[in-house]
Amino acid sequence: MSMNVFIIGSKGIPAKYGGFETFVDKLVSYRKNDDIKYHVACIADNEREFSYRGARCFNVKVTNIGNAKAIIYDLKALKMCENYIKKNNLKNCIIYILACRIGPFLAFYKNRFEKQGIKIYVNPDGHEWKRSKWNRFVKAYWKISERLMVKHADLLICDSKGIESYIQEEYSFYNPKTTFIAYGADIEKSTVKDTDEELTQWYDKFNIKKNQYYLIVGRFVPENNYEVMISEFINSNSKKDLVIVTNVEENKFYWDLVEKTNFNKDKRIKFVGTVYNGELIKRIRENAYGYIHGHEVGGTNPSLLEALASTKINLLLDVNFNVEVGKEGALYFSKENMSLADLIEDVDKFTEERINQLSIKAKDRIINKYSWDKIVDKYENLFISH
Repeated sequence: MSMNVFIIGSKGIPAKYGGFETFVDKLVSYRKNDDIKYHVACIADNEREFSYRGARCFNVKVTNIGNAKAIIYDLKALKMCENYIKKNNLKNCIIYILACRIGPFLAFYKNRFEKQGIKIYVNPDGHEWKRSKWNRFVKAYWKISERLMVKHADLLICDSKGIESYIQEEYSFYNPKTTFIAYGADIEKSTVKDTDEELTQWYDKFNIKKNQYYLIVGRFVPENNYEVMISEFINSNSKKDLVIVTNVEENKFYWDLVEKTNFNKDKRIKFVGTVYNGELIKRIRENAYGYIHGHEVGGTNPSLLEALASTKINLLLDVNFNVEVGKEGALYFSKENMSLADLIEDVDKFTEERINQLSIKAKDRIINKYSWDKIVDKYENLFISH
């Protein structure tokens, strides 16, 4: 029995960066079941179709109108899915919507899809309505939209057990049907070598040395706790650098951070911008002494999985999402004064044996729970059992 799975909500494939984009890319790349046909929406400035690793990709042209662009993109992609299903008289169709942007509009489609036998699956992502970048009106929209997505979805696929518990508790009055399938990662070594010019030039540019830096990778937003991580590092006596890979902008958050931490006076703190070359950032992770992760909003974070897969020592903020992923393969800190600073000083003194033990446990977490091979198997079984 053939199954048509339409995926909307990612920027599209092939993936250049981004969690949802990487997920969709891996889903179609690791496909084993020939009975599943993927149809993937891609945001673009044209409306052509193309094939990528067996998936039918269709471009969706959307005018850039600010925050509402993503909502218009999802709605337009949803309409294109419906038209394609009707035109080709397709049966056994699932529309898998990534993130909860279009809740207020979903009831309209829900009734029509039910009549056609089309199922709506939703990945609720993380707590988008908590993100500090949104004003209170946008936050209110996100929360309402999340509730309505939960109400109208046939199934919610959560990539974190913490998010699944939240959905079940927060929206118990809808009796939502949920399942848990994690995000994935791989433990293959980077193809970039230590002698490669791209890496050596990057190290030279920022005066960074292999195994002599702690690494942070993540969006430059307050809920990723940059203030805590930077302040604590400054309070430590570590002789290593703190290398921060992020899309830093000299905005209010940046200048508030300068004022509160005075990081600009500490030569160890190095903001190095973004790195979009996947193999290069993997090598930078592998060569770090340790990784520091301060995310506290959302579900299973891709950068955390990549760190566990690549970096020997991982220091994580002690919140349920991070503990769920890292378990005994990581060390944990709180936001209390000197918690992370003391941990860094302890970790600086680790023996090679202790470091290797942690590294092995971290890699085992990825192999046993988060390998893309296993994640895609779970998705395919889910789609076929529809």
